[in-house]
Amino acid sequence: MVKEDAATREPRSGPKRRRPRRPLYTERDWIAGALIIDKPPGYTSHKVVEIVRKGTGIRRAGHTGTLDPRASGVLVVLLGPAVRLSEWVASSDKRYLATIRLGEVRDTYDAEGRILETHPWEHITVERLQEVLKQFEGEIEQVPPAYSAVRVRGKRAYHLARQGKPVDLKPRKIRVYHLELLEWDPPDLIVDVHCSSGTYIRSLAHDLGQALGTGAYLLSLRRTQSGRFSLKDAVPLSRLEQAFMEGDWYRFLIPAAEILPPDWPTVVLDPDQVEQVRRGMRIPAPERWEPGRLVRALSEQGDLVAVMSYDAERHELQPRKVFLPS
Repeated sequence: MVKEDAATREPRSGPKRRRPRRPLYTERDWIAGALIIDKPPGYTSHKVVEIVRKGTGIRRAGHTGTLDPRASGVLVVLLGPAVRLSEWVASSDKRYLATIRLGEVRDTYDAEGRILETHPWEHITVERLQEVLKQFEGEIEQVPPAYSAVRVRGKRAYHLARQGKPVDLKPRKIRVYHLELLEWDPPDLIVDVHCSSGTYIRSLAHDLGQALGTGAYLLSLRRTQSGRFSLKDAVPLSRLEQAFMEGDWYRFLIPAAEILPPDWPTVVLDPDQVEQVRRGMRIPAPERWEPGRLVRALSEQGDLVAVMSYDAERHELQPRKVFLPS
């Protein structure tokens, strides 16, 4: 039998075969955890997330607190179903090493901005710095920088600022738990800042300059801690990219159960309870807590099954978010 040549073969009739559609989620998308990354200067937080998506093959990924491109330090990137933990992780306290330069007021409150004013700073002493820094500890009101991602009338503030339009930003309440002067090398000072989520260190630098009467702007910034994770937990981005190529990036993955605040109670579910929680059912509470207390529920293998809240009246745990496929 002679096989027909491809060049002389009659075209097949009928509709063309479509390639099977790629599934919305793959097995990798059910990997739940976090990568704690030491972001270098020059990268946006969004760019780091893109690198993580490409390197892991996991499409569900997101960070828990933007770092400006010029800043470096701890960036927590959640993967897979763990992105749903963001509301609890993103609201965690932050810690920074900030270098602030006195003598100038800049429109962006950092080194990239246009100089608006210059003032003498030579009369400032260590004692004066420490005195003024104390004024910024505790609960204070802070106005975000005009060049920020805060939305004003549906638009980002920095878009309006770049167009020369007025940016009316309302003050917000933040908390500075600790503000310590580490070094004074005139006109630069280095401070250790422990603050609530949502604090703008650029605004803190600007406001410090206003209080001193010298003007000031943020020269450099390094985030040393985000929630329970610090620089000692973080992997440099270059090392992580190498691990993506070598295929051993999993060793840097923090399991989802370990991402949540350490003071949350933990309950371990038996297989029957796991199935109940998977279906959104309540289960009896093993202890008594204050009403609404959030609890992490784990399987016997240590995997995060759900975040649950305590119903004190019924003495039951109610699933808030379930992390198993239904």
